[in-house]
This record gives sequence, structure tokens and C-alpha cells, in this order.
Amino acid sequence: MKIKQYIYPFLFVLLTLGACSSDDEGTDPDPGTGGGTVDPPPAAAQPINLTDYDNGTGVMMQAFYWDVEPRHEWWDVLSEQVDEWAEAGIDRIWLPPATKGQSGGYSMGYDVSDYFDFGDYFQHGTTETRFGSRAELEDLISAAHSNGIEVIADIVINHNSGGGEQFNPYRGYNTYTLFDQEHGNASGMFNRNFEYFYPNSVSQYDPGSLFYAETNLDHHREYVQDWLWKKENSVAKYYQNVMGFDGWRFDYVLGFEPWVVKDWLDEVGGFSVVEMWDGNAGNLRNYVEETGSGAFDFSTFYKLDEAFDRFDDLTYLQKDMLWKTHPTKAVTFTANHDTEKDTNQDNYIAAANKMKAYAFILTHPGYPTIFYSDYENPSFQEELNQLILINNTIATGDFEVLYVDADEYVMQRKGTATNPGLILYINISNNIKARGDIQTKWNSTPVMDYSGNINFSTSTAADGKVQLRAPANGYAIYSIME
Repeated sequence: MKIKQYIYPFLFVLLTLGACSSDDEGTDPDPGTGGGTVDPPPAAAQPINLTDYDNGTGVMMQAFYWDVEPRHEWWDVLSEQVDEWAEAGIDRIWLPPATKGQSGGYSMGYDVSDYFDFGDYFQHGTTETRFGSRAELEDLISAAHSNGIEVIADIVINHNSGGGEQFNPYRGYNTYTLFDQEHGNASGMFNRNFEYFYPNSVSQYDPGSLFYAETNLDHHREYVQDWLWKKENSVAKYYQNVMGFDGWRFDYVLGFEPWVVKDWLDEVGGFSVVEMWDGNAGNLRNYVEETGSGAFDFSTFYKLDEAFDRFDDLTYLQKDMLWKTHPTKAVTFTANHDTEKDTNQDNYIAAANKMKAYAFILTHPGYPTIFYSDYENPSFQEELNQLILINNTIATGDFEVLYVDADEYVMQRKGTATNPGLILYINISNNIKARGDIQTKWNSTPVMDYSGNINFSTSTAADGKVQLRAPANGYAIYSIME
């Protein structure tokens, strides 16, 4: 992981102005109820260089959105961006399903047909996938690795699409379950027929698929296990050893039992995160304990949605979330290709609240993910880069909520003996907020905002208490000065 070797422009402005205590645009803050006074920092106090700290964490980039354009060029588009992402502090990229789907050149890969066609064979109306050729994918993986970035494969092993039609005696009618070189599996590897989908001569019932019932793979069949993860030329080992993928994002794990993920990881290892679309932290917790895999933290996603969008109440940020008990297994996020497909749905955080949500996940425990479309939004990118820098440097140590009500949320990361940590102050009211008697770990120490959102610095008292401020409908991130 690279750490930026410069300070962002808005912090440079603070440097050139010198340490000061002032309100944004001269607006008097709402003093809150905490009391306290503002002690200016010493005139010589300067911002710390965040790049002097490296807490060993990183950030994953979801490197696609739904129906990416231009078609057949996506791998090349990403290859041109990995240098910049590495410089920003991205240490993994999550790619869409990389092999041929039933929709051919229009497929986002989730209608997987041939697990070994990365753009090698003409089938479903195209040789290249929607994202490009195999050679272009290999170039992207090489470019990522040369920048110290791991590449995560999206694995769809619940359902298949695009096979040939055949009579299925276990259903009593024709199903599209014939996959061979003439029917949706031009590679000739992992050929399938109705015996390898539910139901069949061995398994009479589907353990949990809500979708794709006729083409839901039966993972109890030894043949399916061999081809997916056990054989030397299995999907898992081919992706890992031939293509160079470093880990896995398992799609729709509600469609098969947890032991499948555990067996896969026991066989091949690698970084792993599952899409278990469940907002209940307890259910996510049980899953990661049973499988050993990480999980996208939908419990946090929904609490952010409730706090910022649905109820305008920051006390929801105190609810149960996966990262509170399993920080190394919780992959936090504010958006993905599914939540952003239809912005009128309930599963969506409004653009006006996105940066506050990102400030939360990039300062709290857990492994945060940035959504490609958010990062490429010119209104967000500079701010996201600063948050990534903060995440990778001073967002460390135990966390403690110092104050919370409907409008305000104040949280401290306590740092370590050699890392100062930080304080996040979120404010969703329409006024600047000031809260006194905030108990910090910094005694008689100058502090300032490192988010660039409010031009304010002060000093803590001898007992560590301080008054801090947050911009209207925004956030500030405080740490020490030198």
C-alpha cells in the first residue's frame, strides 16, 4: 500500500494561514449543551504530516458499476486508473464476474455460463466479454500487482445461465441445464447437465435458493465440488494460479450453505468477502464465524441509511453492527452496484449524505470499500482521497462514542503509543455545532480538523477536555498538531 507523500490542497491552505480558531464564514455556532471554552493553539503549532503514520490498513475499490460503459473496454479503463488508486491508498480492487455470461457482450457476468471463458471463445454472440479480452484482463491484473494492489474475483456459484435445453426427468419438463462445448461452455471445462442442478438423483431439495431454481448448482455433488474448488484445474485454482486473482467476493451466498465457502477457503485461501444481504448483525456474525470469511457489513449500511436518510437521527449509529465485534471480518460500504441501480429504492444512501457516511466507515473499525461511481464523482474525489489518507494513517486504536444525540455524533479512535488517533464529529443540523467538555486522550495539546471541512483549531485542557466544532450538515475529523 502506498501512502500519499503530499498534503491535500485544502489542508495546505490551513498551513499557509497558520493555526487559528475561527468559525466557517463567520457564522456563530450553536454552542450545544456541553459548555467549555475555546483555547487557541500556540502560534507555532502546525498540522502533523499524516504520511508519517501508517496503521497497516487499506481500502478496497469496487471497480465497476451496473452496465459499465464503454462495452469491451472496461479492463483497459481500469488499467489506466490503478496507479492513481494505489497512490490514494487503495490496496484491493474488486472486479465484476470476469467470464462469459448468457447475455454475451451485454452481460455484467452474474448470468455466468462458462467459468473458463475470459474472452477466449466466440459464444453468446461475442468473443470478448462486456469488459474486454482475456489479454486485457491479464494486463489489468499485472498492472494492479505492480502497484501492490490485490485483485478480487467476483464468484457466482449459486446459479448458471445460457445452457442448452434438455428434458429434465427430475422436473418433468425441459430445462436449460446442458452446458458443453456446443451449449454455453465453449471451453469444454466443467461441462454440466441436469444431474448437477437441484433436484437430481442424489439431492431432492434445494437448500435455500430464492432465485434461479432450475439452474441452481448442487454443491453436494462431488463433481461440482471438484470443478469449483478441489481439482488442480478447478475454477478456484485456475483463477488463483493461472489468472492471478488474489481473493474472492462470493455472490448471493443465501443460495447455498455456509460450508461451501468454508471448504473453498480451506482449499485455496485468499481474501474473502461474501454478499450476505442481511441487515441483522447477529446473522452476519454467525456466518463469518461459521465460514471464516469476511462479509459485507449490511448491518452498518442500513444503520447509515436510517441515521442519515430515513429518520435523520444519529442515535441509530449506536445500534449493533458487525464491525463492533468482528472488525477484521466486516467489509463496510455505503454503496454498490445493486444499491445504485435504482436510486428510488429503499436500499440507497442519498448523494447529499454520502460523504458523511464515508466519513463514518473510513474512521471506524472495519475494512472500508469505495464505490467506483462515487470515487469518479468530481464532487467527491478530493474529499474521498483525504478520508482514505486518514483511514490508512490515524484511524486506529480502540473506539469510544463520546457523545450522541439526534443531530450530533462524536467518536474517538484512541490511537496507540505512537499514533495519535482521531475524533470524528458528525453534525446533521443546519447550523455549525460546538460541543464542549469532550474528553480526549490528548492533554494540553493543540488540535485541528484534518478533513478540511471547517477552519478551526484549539487546544485541549490539562485534563484532556476540549470544545470542538462541526460544520452544518457535515463532519470534522480532529487530531493533534505539532
